[in-house]
Amino acid sequence: MSTLHVKPIPDGMHTITPHLVCAGAADAIEFYKKAFHAVELGRVPGQDGKLLHALIRIGNSPVMLVDEFPDHHTLGPKSIKGSPVIIHLYVEDVDAVFNRAVSAGAKSTMPVTDMFWGDRYGQLEDPFGHLWSVATHVRDVDPQALQEAARKACD
Repeated sequence: MSTLHVKPIPDGMHTITPHLVCAGAADAIEFYKKAFHAVELGRVPGQDGKLLHALIRIGNSPVMLVDEFPDHHTLGPKSIKGSPVIIHLYVEDVDAVFNRAVSAGAKSTMPVTDMFWGDRYGQLEDPFGHLWSVATHVRDVDPQALQEAARKACD
C-alpha cells in the first residue's frame, strides 16, 4: 500500500496568507475584483448564504476571506471599530491602482506620494474596514541615505 505525499504548503500558497473577515465577504470579493483585479479561486457557502471560506488571488498572492460569525468570535474591522493591520500591495502602477480602488469604493487615508524609502506609496481603507498600503518601487535607496532620510522625516 502506497502513502500519498501531501505537501505541507499547498501549491500556489505562501507561508503567510492574509485571511480577511468581512461583513459581506461575497461583496468584498466583488470589490477586490474591481479595485485590485483579484481573481476568485473558490468559495464555500454555508447554509445561511454566508461564506465559510473563500480564496482569491491578487497579483501572485492568495488572500482568504470569510464572513463574520459573531457566535464564533469572528468579527471584521468595522465590528471591532478598526484594524491595527495594514495589508501592503506592490503594483506596477500605484496611481492607477489607487485611483481604481477609490473609484470602486475605497477611502483614501493617505494620498499617493513619493516616499523617502524609494516607493511611490499611498494608503486606503476598503469598504469593509481593511487597511491597505499600495506602492510601486521607483528608486533604490542605499541604507545610509535611508537612515538619514528617516531621521529627517521624523524631525
